[in-house]
Amino acid sequence: MRLEGERESGNVVDRRRGGGLPIGLAGGGIGSMVLVVVALLLGVDPTILFSGGEEPGRQITQSGPPDPAQESERRFVAQVLATTEDAWGEIFRRSGQRYAPPSLVLFTGATQSGCGFAQSAVGPFYCPEDRQVYLDLGFFRDMERQLGAPGDFARAYVIAHEVGHHVQNELGILARVNQARRGRSEAEGNALQVRVELQADCFAGLWARHTQRVLEPGDIEEGINAAAAVGDDRLQRRARGTVVPESFTHGSSAQRVRWFRRGLDSGDPRQCDSFGMEAP
Repeated sequence: MRLEGERESGNVVDRRRGGGLPIGLAGGGIGSMVLVVVALLLGVDPTILFSGGEEPGRQITQSGPPDPAQESERRFVAQVLATTEDAWGEIFRRSGQRYAPPSLVLFTGATQSGCGFAQSAVGPFYCPEDRQVYLDLGFFRDMERQLGAPGDFARAYVIAHEVGHHVQNELGILARVNQARRGRSEAEGNALQVRVELQADCFAGLWARHTQRVLEPGDIEEGINAAAAVGDDRLQRRARGTVVPESFTHGSSAQRVRWFRRGLDSGDPRQCDSFGMEAP
């Protein structure tokens, strides 16, 4: 991505405190938990994202200044977030609406969100209660090493996907889905959640379509690779050697790639209606 000279969003909140291992997480980490992490990757349901038993509101990290090595990543995140603000601001204006962008919270180890206490092992997530995206920058390194999804555009895709959940929240889609899930079976609830995730992938494709000015050769391929890497079928096959479609919560690799490309190719938000089809 060509981000030199691009503006940085003012909506990044940096809660990091140094680069050491967070208290209470030392000795574990993403490496041994990667398949669990990725199973939750890019999700929006707070009930599967947060752990209990920790002191509410406590930021469990070491004291000290942010690691200088993370500064370039912070700038990258701020610039990518700015491109989502520009893209969705324009898309909303075209439909006579006003886009209110989310904040993006950078944290290390663990943090408190409007949806509860969360640890970095859950991966990036969007909290609809406080309308913020949460990201531990260490996830980008694990995405490359553990998931085989390298590249700056792959990282940008993750941010754009989470912002896609914010767009859903702005449009009232998340509230309607939560209402529809009440009284449904687990399998039916999972099927609805898959449609939520695929629409966010389509919204990420829309963002890419509206951000052509910063794209370089190979960027789209990085995004497609990242979308495929986090498909439920691929993750389940790696984790246990079998695939259970009724347990999917994010969609298969083929579905995620297809919906990302749908937004990218069409540039039309109406083409991202994953709920208006018999099968996504």
